[in-house]
Amino acid sequence: MPLELEHCTNNANRTSIIHNNKVMDLSNRIPQIQKRKKWFFLLVLLPLLVLLSLFTSYNSKTQFYKTSFNQNSVLKTPEFVETKMRISGTSKNSVPKIAYLISGSRGDGDSLKRTLKALYHPWNQYAVHLDLEAPPDERLDLMDFVEKESVFREVGNVRVVAKSNLVTYRGPTMVSNTLHAMAILLKEGGSWDWFINLSASDYPLVTQDDLLHVLSSVPRELNFIEHTSDIGWKEFQRARPILIDPGFYSSQKSDVFWVPEKRGLPTAFKLYTGSAWMMLSRPFVEYCIWGWDNLPRTVLMYYANFLSSPEGYFHTVICNVEEFKNTTVNHDLHFISWDNPPKQHPHFLTFEDYDRMVNSNAPFARKFGRKEAVLDKIDSELLRSNANGFVHGKWLVTENENDTVGSLSFRVINNTSEIQPGPGANRLKSFVEKLLSKENFHPRQCTLVKL
Repeated sequence: MPLELEHCTNNANRTSIIHNNKVMDLSNRIPQIQKRKKWFFLLVLLPLLVLLSLFTSYNSKTQFYKTSFNQNSVLKTPEFVETKMRISGTSKNSVPKIAYLISGSRGDGDSLKRTLKALYHPWNQYAVHLDLEAPPDERLDLMDFVEKESVFREVGNVRVVAKSNLVTYRGPTMVSNTLHAMAILLKEGGSWDWFINLSASDYPLVTQDDLLHVLSSVPRELNFIEHTSDIGWKEFQRARPILIDPGFYSSQKSDVFWVPEKRGLPTAFKLYTGSAWMMLSRPFVEYCIWGWDNLPRTVLMYYANFLSSPEGYFHTVICNVEEFKNTTVNHDLHFISWDNPPKQHPHFLTFEDYDRMVNSNAPFARKFGRKEAVLDKIDSELLRSNANGFVHGKWLVTENENDTVGSLSFRVINNTSEIQPGPGANRLKSFVEKLLSKENFHPRQCTLVKL
């Protein structure tokens, strides 16, 4: 075959093959194109069907339309968990109830027992605490004393803190110990109105009947706490230095130690200082324990590195909260004979201080030495204590009075809310009226007044 003819034949064959391939490829793609068209029509048709269904079923009187319209047209105010939490109200009892913390350390066991009996009333609640520095036999002796005393056993209102805390002098562990007692009394103490913290070296100058009688006419949201924002020298000796309290992590008692760095004054809250002894309302105690807006915890973390934090923690919290800052009465309810200056170490009270104690009209005094003789004078002249240490009151009935002192026993009458105020009530009433006077009450609330 000639070369030209062979070339033409090859081209024709090649063209035929290409044409056949195109035909075959087109035949394969037709089903795919048809499938794509079906999906396209379905995607377009489905929304139209939904809209048509909604349109045809629409009725202006249906609940669906009303609900949708109301939800979109009304803007809801956001709710926060803090606004839902509220402190409990004050009790409605005609006679208020007091929850006491009485604390001590090594060698304070006998003094603590004596103070407890002088303060005892079946209407109140008590938590007593000997810290870990006290030897085990002293702490066990205190527990045995509470369990065996017939009055305590009958009423059941005295609790010994069994898991003792290590409390460092001047350290923040004193604050944690106070918060611990508050939590116990809130959990197990039932309804009470005020919390009072005392030590084994404190002693009452009026009977509990005197105190309960006078407090019956005092608003129960008030907090008796000595305070000022004029921290003076404490800024450089307490607020700016940073310390570590070994009582937070060690079972062996030792003094606080200092960190070389200094810190500035806080700007998130204002510092206040004052006395470590106070009478706090139940609403404020609940706020400190629950701390639903977190300020009590924030301030507590700050005071964890603060020297003598019991003289500032509760004061700073209460004066930085709008709800409580106008409930403060600027006094700690104590007679104290201070060194002067700088009013940091109280003198031990003796017979020489007796008249000044009485004339102060304060319900409590401190600081007393162990077995101090002036306490016997207070017992006999101010408290009218009996031979077993309990203070005279209508609630107490003495049995076996003809026997020896060692065999005396006591029982409690049914209605413990009946009180018999004595001469101390008049002194205390004058004292409280002065604190709540126009000149002393509002002008000294969370202010710059120097103590």
